[in-house]
Amino acid sequence: MSCENYDPCFPDQPVVDRYLPIWASQPSFSNKPAFVWAKDSPSGLTWTSLTYSDLNAAVEAMASKLLCSLNRGDVILVLCSPGLRLVKVIFACQRAGLVAVPLVPPDLSLAGSGAAHHHLLRAISQAKPKAAVADRSYVEAVRSSASSANDELVRSTKKLQWLSVEHLEDSVSYSSSSSYSGCGPDDTYLIQYTSGATGVPKPVLVTAGAAAHNVRAARTAYDLQPSSVIVSWLPQYHDCGLMFLLLTVVSGATCVLASPVAFLHRPRLWLELVTEFRATCTPVPAFALPLTVKRGSCDRGKLPLKLGSLTNLIVINEPVYKSPVDEFIEEFSAAGIEPSCISPSYGLAENCTYVSTSWPREELGGANRYPNMPSYKQLLPSARLGKPYAEEDIVIVVVDEATFEPVEDGVEGEIWVSSASNASGYLGHPSLTREVFNARILGTASRCFVRTGDRGVVRGKERYLYVTGRSSDVIVSGEKRLLHPHYIEHAAHGSSPRHLRGGCIVAFGEDGGRVTAAAVLVAELQGNGLGMETCRKICEAIREGVRKEEEGVSVGRVVLVEKGSIPKTTSGKPRRWLAKRMLMEGSMPFVFEARFEDIRQVSDGEGRGGRGIAHGEVASSSAGGGGSFKFLPFSCL
Repeated sequence: MSCENYDPCFPDQPVVDRYLPIWASQPSFSNKPAFVWAKDSPSGLTWTSLTYSDLNAAVEAMASKLLCSLNRGDVILVLCSPGLRLVKVIFACQRAGLVAVPLVPPDLSLAGSGAAHHHLLRAISQAKPKAAVADRSYVEAVRSSASSANDELVRSTKKLQWLSVEHLEDSVSYSSSSSYSGCGPDDTYLIQYTSGATGVPKPVLVTAGAAAHNVRAARTAYDLQPSSVIVSWLPQYHDCGLMFLLLTVVSGATCVLASPVAFLHRPRLWLELVTEFRATCTPVPAFALPLTVKRGSCDRGKLPLKLGSLTNLIVINEPVYKSPVDEFIEEFSAAGIEPSCISPSYGLAENCTYVSTSWPREELGGANRYPNMPSYKQLLPSARLGKPYAEEDIVIVVVDEATFEPVEDGVEGEIWVSSASNASGYLGHPSLTREVFNARILGTASRCFVRTGDRGVVRGKERYLYVTGRSSDVIVSGEKRLLHPHYIEHAAHGSSPRHLRGGCIVAFGEDGGRVTAAAVLVAELQGNGLGMETCRKICEAIREGVRKEEEGVSVGRVVLVEKGSIPKTTSGKPRRWLAKRMLMEGSMPFVFEARFEDIRQVSDGEGRGGRGIAHGEVASSSAGGGGSFKFLPFSCL
């Protein structure tokens, strides 16, 4: 996975922002769209373009205004709405030498509630920003709230200097300078929070040089060129959505952006943008494929889909199941999609974002592309590794966590990553930084590795890496078997696909520990109004389906909840640890609960922690898989 000296025609720079003036000064690039912001409407697609020349001028002007009130190295929260203004601000912060903390702006009308509120409070406390930049209407709402409310978030925001992005955009005389005073390669330019999939989001310190290395690696891996057209509706604030902004500029490509909310409202919009702009590359989380098959198929829109231009459909999230990819290809084969464009990939915030892909460029073995790509235990590989310990820019090793020694191919262990893309550490967590970012293979003293916390296995002559799960999510059965919860969740959904939402089921161990005799499942229902008998059958089907599909894994408890109850990251990953905490604390309202030996149901969805309840024994029956249970209907008083 060597990424440097990709092509002498590419003017590689130590930081990403320094590409912009080069592209802007070249006649063939100055008027070329760098970014396009697309909107959906009842009358059709509309969009606004931003050329490389205009982007560079806007970035220079905004950087100058930022430095009128801030000093190089200051931390600034970026709370702009998604769109072209957010793109300008992110690059302007780098050119001004500021440390950006992009965050989803919380709804101020929901005083003190919601994940976005808590995340903003966390960022203010940890990053200690001097200022924040947001849309003018948002800044006015903050100032209005600050004058009247006593909320903790309001008190925290009162200490910040607030700048409106419209003020930064106001025309300022712009003149190019031969000297560059923005971020150097060793300067921290970004505080990027982890997704929160395995614990409370942690602030990762990313240098401008590490980010530039990372997107150059991705540019090489995906074979991106100035002729490439990218379509992305991913959140622009962090991880893959943010990386593709940088990747676009490094490649001299064009990126068509849309809102994640617009995609969720109408998934077919994604493929219509691919069709309209003849996109060659598009990154999506794995959940987008079955969602689009279900709600955005070929016959569900006015614009005929033409997907033959795609050479890279990048499937992020891990692990990547083969079956939804197969179903997506089958559904949209009539629209011209080529199976060879499928690119399962792996990344994490601690390595900026990108780590690897199993998609091979033609000169590296195009014959091994999907669907000829092998699978392992229903999963597609996320990397194709070279020889062990090869001198490559990104080195991936699977390690025994107990001994810090590499495991043999075919043996599962923890994935370690070493590259110039490695982040500097976690802000304010020196001990954890040493543990995670300074790992070394036993008996070696050269390379430092990042411990990803992900588990994987390398298989086959091509040494494909399969990401099998997360160490913190592993359930240890009473027989000391290591169980990955996603397999249990997959089997549970397969038992009642008509009633359960795909990707909205979580499994974990009983009684708060990782070692457990039986698994607990929390599953979101497709719709409302299911009767007690239907819910009882769903729970029994889940228990039996898991037992059959997962070699006798026992299910001790099934909790059915309403749509949207299970907490997730912005990229759609389930936050199992948080769902488990909510269930144990009694703060997750449920529709129906089955405990083997007993089944409970609450008619108004209040769950435990609601009003007083009375119950009485009604019937007994034989439970699937052996044993018996008592059916206890609850009615809220």
